[in-house]
Amino acid sequence: MEPLFLILFRTVIMFFAVLLFFRLTGKKDLGEVSVLDVIVTLMIAELAVVLIDDPELPLYRGLAPIALLILLQRIFSYIQVKSQKFRDLVDGEPVILIRNGELLQENIRKQNYNIDDIMLQLRDKTIADIQEVDWALLEPSGTLSIFTKSDNKPFSLPLIMDGIIQHDHLQILGYSVEWLKTELQKQGIADSSRVFYCSYVNDQFMIQKKKASP
Repeated sequence: MEPLFLILFRTVIMFFAVLLFFRLTGKKDLGEVSVLDVIVTLMIAELAVVLIDDPELPLYRGLAPIALLILLQRIFSYIQVKSQKFRDLVDGEPVILIRNGELLQENIRKQNYNIDDIMLQLRDKTIADIQEVDWALLEPSGTLSIFTKSDNKPFSLPLIMDGIIQHDHLQILGYSVEWLKTELQKQGIADSSRVFYCSYVNDQFMIQKKKASP
């Protein structure tokens, strides 16, 4: 009876350890979980199984590496907030797979995608034919964001995020860095690093400046 009690007790401890991890990540949806979160989750799950299966193993021997993983996840998450390059390295960037009803074959191959994968996600959104799609982007989470021609909504991408000019987005939309800087100056902004978010839709800018740190 005692070994069973120990296993149940350890199971409860590991449940709260995993719950603590997800609470600390601040994610409300599993679709928001990043690659970093998945790696840490898998390692915590493996450690949890070992700790539950082996009653002879002291709890601190299993909880210590779990605590370290949670700490590392918090540190890396902080770096991701501060550094877009690190964020792109860990999570990746959205990739356009369909543009104006045309499959971008090179991007599809780079993402190890195939037409069946794309058609499956299109059908899941009740889209029967690729010709209906204006833009389709493969998100870092693996989901396909689709903008159809019938939406009658202009497609746009952020031009500046957290003070960093999005060169790839500018290239996709057909704008140059020089054009963006000139337009920002017209808006009274000489330094793009002071812009928290900037987009350009229907010939209008949406600009949110960075707030001063308290």
